[in-house]
Amino acid sequence: MIGRIAGRLDYVAPDHVLVDVRGVGYLVHCSERTLRALPPVGEAVALYTDLMVREDLLQLYGFPTLAEKEWHRLLMSVQGVGAKAALAILGALGPDGVGRAIALGDWNAVKAAKGVGPKTAQRVVNELKDKAAEVMAMAAGPLPAGPAGVIETPAGEGAAPARAPIPGPAGRGAQAEALSALTNLGYAPGEAAGAVAQAAGDAPDAETAGLILAALRLLAPKG
Repeated sequence: MIGRIAGRLDYVAPDHVLVDVRGVGYLVHCSERTLRALPPVGEAVALYTDLMVREDLLQLYGFPTLAEKEWHRLLMSVQGVGAKAALAILGALGPDGVGRAIALGDWNAVKAAKGVGPKTAQRVVNELKDKAAEVMAMAAGPLPAGPAGVIETPAGEGAAPARAPIPGPAGRGAQAEALSALTNLGYAPGEAAGAVAQAAGDAPDAETAGLILAALRLLAPKG
């Protein structure tokens, strides 16, 4: 299995690239979004890859991050979504957009991808809602240990407030960090993902602590 390649970008085509790795050229299919983000031809490039094996064909699909690669695999687990359709969904929405659409049940956003019809888009949302949180959290990895900070979460009268760590290092993705914190607090991955996605939609520039607090308000019992 070829899980990652690194070499020199030899050429870029409308739907794939050729990466020269020590004299061997690897043809790698990529989304339009990934192609736009690649360095100029002749420069070094590295991509996580998945190898699709068919009876008469071997195809490599490339992704800039491990999380995006896992999204591709998860999307392909849905009936009617092949490698190209999964790549089209990622190209249209990006990994964060895919997670947000699934968490919010927004199948119309998924349907915007080329070649994806309404029934397939609905299956993607319905089948992946409880599985999406794991991939969304991959962008952050485990929460850092130590006194990076705490926030207080709602508690019943007379009860000690629960405390959740606020991740210290920046640049890991506020939504993924918030999702990881909520699941650590015991919320189900599906409901945590939906709350974080809604909070992020209401405040796109919010940092981790703000997203956690906003999501907790959405998850709090009503009435």
